Amino acid sequence: MIFPENSVDKLGFTEIKELLKQHCLSDMGRELAGRMQVMNNFEQINKFLNQAAEFKNVLQNDDALPINHFYDVKSLANKMRVEGSFLTEDEFFRAQVSLTTVFAVIGYFNDREGVYPFLEALFEHLPVEKSILKKIDLVIDQKGKIRPNASRELEDITSGIAKAEQDARRKIDQIYKSATANGWTADGSLTVRDGRLCIPVLAENKRKIKGFVHDESASGQTVYIEPEEVFTLNNHIRDLEFERRREVIKILTTLTDELRPFVPLLLSYHGLLTKLDFVRAKGLFAIDIEAGMPKLVNEPGAKLINARHPLLYLSFKKEHKTVVPLNVTIDDATRVVVVSGPNAGGKSVCMKTIGLLQMMAQAGLLIPADDSSQVGVYKQIFADIGDDQSIESDLSTYSAHLSKMKYFVEHANAKTLILIDEFGTGTDPQFGGPIAEAVLESLNQKKVRGVVTTHYSNLKIFAGNTEGLENASMLFDNREMRPLYILEVGKPGSSYAFEIAQKIGLPQNVLNLAKNKIGFSQKKVDTLLVDLEREKKEIYDTRTNLDKETRKVNLLKKENEQLKSYLEENKRNLIREAKQEAQNIILNANKLVENTIAGIKSSQADKEETRKLRENLNSELQKTKIHAAPAKSVTPVNDSEVKVGDWVKLKDSDTTGQVMEIARDNVIIAIGDLRTVAKKSKVQKVSKKEVPKDVRRSYSSQTTEVASFSPEIDVRGMRGEDALFAIEKMFDRAVMMGIGSLKILHGKGDGILRKLIRDYLKKYDQVSHMEDEHADRGGSGITYVYLK
Repeated sequence: MIFPENSVDKLGFTEIKELLKQHCLSDMGRELAGRMQVMNNFEQINKFLNQAAEFKNVLQNDDALPINHFYDVKSLANKMRVEGSFLTEDEFFRAQVSLTTVFAVIGYFNDREGVYPFLEALFEHLPVEKSILKKIDLVIDQKGKIRPNASRELEDITSGIAKAEQDARRKIDQIYKSATANGWTADGSLTVRDGRLCIPVLAENKRKIKGFVHDESASGQTVYIEPEEVFTLNNHIRDLEFERRREVIKILTTLTDELRPFVPLLLSYHGLLTKLDFVRAKGLFAIDIEAGMPKLVNEPGAKLINARHPLLYLSFKKEHKTVVPLNVTIDDATRVVVVSGPNAGGKSVCMKTIGLLQMMAQAGLLIPADDSSQVGVYKQIFADIGDDQSIESDLSTYSAHLSKMKYFVEHANAKTLILIDEFGTGTDPQFGGPIAEAVLESLNQKKVRGVVTTHYSNLKIFAGNTEGLENASMLFDNREMRPLYILEVGKPGSSYAFEIAQKIGLPQNVLNLAKNKIGFSQKKVDTLLVDLEREKKEIYDTRTNLDKETRKVNLLKKENEQLKSYLEENKRNLIREAKQEAQNIILNANKLVENTIAGIKSSQADKEETRKLRENLNSELQKTKIHAAPAKSVTPVNDSEVKVGDWVKLKDSDTTGQVMEIARDNVIIAIGDLRTVAKKSKVQKVSKKEVPKDVRRSYSSQTTEVASFSPEIDVRGMRGEDALFAIEKMFDRAVMMGIGSLKILHGKGDGILRKLIRDYLKKYDQVSHMEDEHADRGGSGITYVYLK
């Protein structure tokens, strides 16, 4: 239940329905969209939300649904229901194409059985009676005209008409040629009058041709005559046409009679088409507003994450602006959020966003918020928005507010969502404040949920001291005197009345007079609130900077872990190779000793032969030592100067890398994902063959990464923090890879994002300078960043 009824207009739900109608293909779909209501049945809401989510998935990720025509099959079925009635050719054609669409849609989802269970439920247990379509196809062709061979009689009549028309045309052509040869005809050719083919004859010659005069020209000099011989033939054609019309009616009546038993099934098909059109519109609208499927729970409450007002989002989208997202939670602990803050700071938009998204969700519409958001189900939604004064009812603005408060207090319960804008206004604040506080206390005792906006200090204090109520404020930059449109839960906000008045330009002496007229306590409270706002802003900025630094630390930590992993793998490879080499040495040495012993035995310990064998053994062992020694480390290569692309080893460690750049006596070396600088004297050139394959592959992948890196980024439409994070990642990679310049597309707008990005990049020493793109190619909407 929604009270008052005009709340659907004030919260924007009526506009949502109108936007939904624009996506419907049929009048039935638009009618269903117009009748859409806020529901409170959990199962029904869940079904409708899932249907919309599945259709959105079809539109975005699957083949196009075969929807070509939507016609009102219900009106055709109701007409068919009446005995003795018949559908016309055009009506049967509309039924034909609608049924074709129905069967194509059912076939589409049957091919994807189990993929879209909630959409499949739309036609569950609905039989596919293709005999209806076959019966229509035998009579009506693909252009919506009755087939000439729909019956034997119709075929004969059609042939007779064609032959009679041919004979009549031949006869009148003969008479026309003869009259023209005699000079009786006027300028022009054969013409049609009253549906009859006539000869234009000069008025003075009209007696020379026997026939029926159908018309004459405006001047009276030309008469249009149907010759007597042709008159008889045309009458025969007219009789045949009447006969054809009677046969067509007979065929259509027979077809209608044959299909009359299928009227209930046709009405079911109509229901499917109507629902399909409506759900399709919901899917398209969800794509327009970037809506998602929230988690639905069967209890009052909400947890909105990055929520946006859909109408505000569409309006800003046209102007290439972004909506500041809303994050708010309403649960058992925080039942009512009391929002305060400056005028034009976004309090009402915040409240209307919560109310509208709740209505949309309970109407089965996807909402523009993260999929991790959660919405509950309310039995009642009460709203007090705007001025409802009425001359007819003798109600002032405040009386209208009080009438609503009376209804709220009497009928609200724990499953009621209340939305009250500018609570307590419309009368003397000295009395309006306490009344509003009493109403809020009474509503809180009923465990209602909702959002209240106010400027009254007593309501802020009451919310801070009462369980179930929670203060919140819209953040305000009191240095630049502009609202930030960010909801901060936990503390009340100042109205910034004096600050805003000063910015607008109200004379200082007037401001001083106003400040002297307010009480000391009130002035102290407002000053305290302003200070709290300033501190909150500083904490917010500090937290933002801390998050950035944390991301940097995490990135460095990840790189260090990768380097450690690389070094460990390199160490394991070297140990494994050394062990294999040692095993080969031992194996070869054993074979050599065994061969020597066998030789001594075979020569029967001949002294000379034994001496030769021992010398050979010592020689081979000496060679083995020489070859075994370098296995402990990578062999240095000193045959040439170190160049870019060479593999080198740091002398004070076993770390191997590739030379990326040479600057005087220094070399820049790539080691995995890292870069390091070392003196030429501290490195040794090594052979590429001796560098492990996995190390070479690592560098190859880095080269590919460099090749695929794009020095251009588009941050239009992003939030400031997200844009800076994306730019920071690109900037780090660019510095690492030695890129000379970057191109950032941020759009013009109010210039806020441009200023934010440039101020952020100025703090980096690696930035040489920044400049706008050429005016013809984007101007101040694009920034070029040049690196040192």
